[in-house]
Amino acid sequence: MQGYNVIMVYSPDLKHLLMCKRTNEPYQGLYNLVGGKIEAHESSEEAAYRELFEETGITKQDILLHHFFDFTYYYQNCYVEVHVGKLNHPVQLVEEKNHLFWSDLKQNFFGPQYAGEGNIGHMVEQVRLYENELFNKKEA
Repeated sequence: MQGYNVIMVYSPDLKHLLMCKRTNEPYQGLYNLVGGKIEAHESSEEAAYRELFEETGITKQDILLHHFFDFTYYYQNCYVEVHVGKLNHPVQLVEEKNHLFWSDLKQNFFGPQYAGEGNIGHMVEQVRLYENELFNKKEA
């Protein structure tokens, strides 16, 4: 079964989510999260940091990623690992292929302009539920 990852990168102030606009299929022209293929010789963590760096220029020193949950697609013989992190500081993004941009978190991530048949909206909502634990926020 082939593994893939998606990486949810939040801005340091937790007000924006890093997105890309897909230039290739699947989901060409739609907004998506960054990520890619997990190679056979890589651990989950190694693959997530490698893909993040390749697609954005963000390094392991810029962000702490958490393996948050997975999707398994039995009919497609693949699985997707979802990693989440908040940048430690602002960064200069380096685009590999897809246009990168910061999306305001007030968007409807379930809308038709987003890839994944509603999965991005689901992921954003899951992060909202566990935001304090993920980002070590103090209760107000």
